[in-house]
Amino acid sequence: MKNILRLCAGLILVFFLGFFLAGGRDVLRPETVTRVTGWATESVMPDRGSSPFLPRENADDADGFTRLKRMFFLRDAVAERLPGRRYATTKELPDALLKAVVAVEDSRFYSHLGFDVEGIARATLVNLQHGEIEEGASTITQQLVKNLFLSQERSFARKAEELALAVRLELSYSKEEILTLYLNTIYFGSGYYGIYDAARGYFDKEPKDLTLPEAAMLAGLPNAPSVYSPYENFLLAKKRQFVVLDAMVKNGMISKELAENAKIEPIYLAH
Repeated sequence: MKNILRLCAGLILVFFLGFFLAGGRDVLRPETVTRVTGWATESVMPDRGSSPFLPRENADDADGFTRLKRMFFLRDAVAERLPGRRYATTKELPDALLKAVVAVEDSRFYSHLGFDVEGIARATLVNLQHGEIEEGASTITQQLVKNLFLSQERSFARKAEELALAVRLELSYSKEEILTLYLNTIYFGSGYYGIYDAARGYFDKEPKDLTLPEAAMLAGLPNAPSVYSPYENFLLAKKRQFVVLDAMVKNGMISKELAENAKIEPIYLAH
């Protein structure tokens, strides 16, 4: 079964690669896209997915050779985009944090190959019912691809490129590596980029020392960091923490009793 999945992924990758090099992006790109986010779960604020670590080329300006090089030498391309600041390794990330992020961002993270077919189908039905984009199905891998390489352009062509890179990423890295990269490149609000700075900035702790309530609060921030930052609105941050803890219970990651205890445990911010 795993070999079949890899074969399918390879075929998809070859298709999109040929598509981009042939200029297909220009054919699909709409003149304007209003409120359309493709299949992605976009933030309610424009700061989700942006990363100031290193300058990157705009996806619209990248030529065929650049995209081809990125596809075949992906690890080198990723290394060039990693932050120069403190990087938290997989061993430094507590299990509670990893579970919280997966539960609220991408519950089928460990079973898909970069994109979630079931999530796409569900989001499509919801969007058809509303006649507009109301729900998305972006995976953690897709969000990582956006953070590292792509612009915030909202078009079908950019979404296709995102999917191709997500599949390539899944074939090149383990799930643990992808999750670690994601946590080190995502924005957590209040000027904190990456989990190390966020843990220090909000709780004056290293990531490995985060408690379940703290991990759940941090896991809820990337969805809308400027809205949910506890320094901006602590009440909204707590409500979002509840959502994360409930998602962990729903996905069998923690017990309901543990979640309820975490909800009432005091949170002490660094300042």
